Parts: sequence; C-alpha cells; structure tokens
Amino acid sequence: MSKLEQILILEPPVDLKFKGPFTDVVTTNLKLKNPSDRKVCFKVKTTAPRRYCVRPNSGMIEPGSFIIVSVMLQPFDYDPNEKSKHKFMVQTIFASPHVTDMEAVWKDAKPDDLMDSKLRCIFELPSENDKVNDIESSKATPVINASKQDGSSLPKPTSMSLDDTEMRKLMEECKRLQSDVMKLSDENRQLKDEGLRMRKAPRSDNMVTNTGGLMGRDSSSSLPSLLVVLAAIFIGFFLGKFIL
Repeated sequence: MSKLEQILILEPPVDLKFKGPFTDVVTTNLKLKNPSDRKVCFKVKTTAPRRYCVRPNSGMIEPGSFIIVSVMLQPFDYDPNEKSKHKFMVQTIFASPHVTDMEAVWKDAKPDDLMDSKLRCIFELPSENDKVNDIESSKATPVINASKQDGSSLPKPTSMSLDDTEMRKLMEECKRLQSDVMKLSDENRQLKDEGLRMRKAPRSDNMVTNTGGLMGRDSSSSLPSLLVVLAAIFIGFFLGKFIL
C-alpha cells in the first residue's frame, strides 16, 4: 500500500528561512492549513532539537482551519561557509471526530496512516539593501518623534501670550494705584497744612467751635492716611503676584 500524501497545506512548503544576524533569537513562522473535512493531528520534529524552540510542536487542526507554528532559532556563531543540515518534518494523521486523547491517537497509529512533509533550514544574512533600509527607517523614526515634539510645543506661545496679557494688566493696575497714592498723599499734606494754619489762627473764636473743627479735620486727615496704607497693601499684593 502506498504512503498517504500530506493532507495539510504548508506555508512555506519546502524551506524555512532564518534571516540573521544570529546573535539573538530569530523566529520564522510555519502555517499549517487543513483543507479537509476531518480533524488532523500534527507533530513538528527537527534534526537539531537543541537549536530550536517550536511552539506549538503538536496539536489538532479543525476542518477548514489553520494554525501558525513559531520556529525560534537560538543564537549561535554563524559561519557563512558552513551549510545548514538542519531539517524539520511535519507529521500528521487523521483523527476521529470524537477524539480527545491525542497521545492515544499517535500510539495506535499505523505506519500507513501517517503523512509527513520535510522542510530544510536556510540561514541568510541581511543584504546591503536591507541594511540601508533598516538605517533609513531608524533615521526616519526620530524625525517623526521630533515632529510630535514640535507639535506638542505649539501651545506654548499661546500660554506665553496669556502671561504677557496678565502682566500688562498688573502693570496698569499698579500704575493706577500709584497715581491714587500720590493724590492721597497730596491731599494729606494739604489737610496737615490747613490744620497747622488753624492752630496758629487767633483764638478770638469760640473754643468749642475751634476744638470741634480741629477734631473733624484730624479725623478727615486720618482717613487719607488709612487709604494710603490700604493702597500700599494692594500694591504689594499685585507686585508680589507679578514677581512670582
């Protein structure tokens, strides 16, 4: 009886290519597609099990479905003069619709029920064009980041203009308060001069009237002094806000 032909469709069908440099783990994918209307169990085997990590290395594929197998080549010292002799084999077998134990399927399998496909491993180093493309792509990335940074800095002039507007308002308010203080100071001096003149005036008038007038003027003169103090407090507040 002739051997059964592989039912799965493999992508790639013949070669597993690994592109260096091989100083780190290099991964390539193997797609296993089941075009039949039956369940198929599979196993992935290699002639160099210590050099590769395969996930998953076995399983079951439903009818009309597929699975991606990741083949990871471990780091090693690559010698371009040495040809790779590593090979992989995908072994498959049909499973019954209600199967649950895949180990039992493989244990009870007859040699004539097994199907297999073999793939060879090919190691490739990056070409000069690939290196140039990698360099150009790495250079293009900072440009994108820089543009993002520039974009993120765009709102800053707006915030600066708002600060300038607030500073101008504070300056105008300070100037206005300084002008009010000057006016109050002038009025205070005038009231003091008037009080001195009233004290020097002849005492022929009624003492009670003079005393009442002087007390009224003293109270009037104390009011501008209070306003001067309040204005100085406001100026200090606004100047402190402007400096901070």
